[in-house]
Amino acid sequence: MSMDESPKDYSRVTSTSITETTTSVHVTALDGLVNVNSLFTIAVFVGLSLTTPNQRSLEPNTACDAGIDVARKLLVFEVVSFSFFLFSSLVAQGLKLAINLLNSKDVDEAFRAHINLKVLRLGMMGSAIGSVMGCLFLMLSMVNVIQIRLGMLSCGSKSAVHAVAALLILVSSALIVYISTAIYAFLH
Repeated sequence: MSMDESPKDYSRVTSTSITETTTSVHVTALDGLVNVNSLFTIAVFVGLSLTTPNQRSLEPNTACDAGIDVARKLLVFEVVSFSFFLFSSLVAQGLKLAINLLNSKDVDEAFRAHINLKVLRLGMMGSAIGSVMGCLFLMLSMVNVIQIRLGMLSCGSKSAVHAVAALLILVSSALIVYISTAIYAFLH
């Protein structure tokens, strides 16, 4: 800092670099959220392709085959899951669009946007909640896919029980980590 510069100028530079970094981090986080939602949306369409009526399971006992009600639940859970992922992605894309449009006003400061941080945080939290809800409904639909392909849980199919247990344990653990991280980031 030279003798000509005042401390006020130095603080302006510091706050500018903080704003640049945080805005860039928000855009990167929103990009990641949209990308993950896109992958889950593909899983939704794979599940939708399995909603054929009267499909036989891999279980030798025909009493273990899933009925039309399981296929109906699968379809409903897939549509609700898709709706939550679409909501989450559209909110995230809207926030990215706002940041990018605000950035375009000042060519010299490409990564700095003057955006209401409360709105940004609220939008990011809404997008995260949409992703969590989408994951929950996708998990429920996958339970129905497992029942259609491996046999009904009520029938005691070992393969179905093990697959559902692994699904519930792993997805629930990942959701707990994701929710904890999102809440921590929201509060700090």
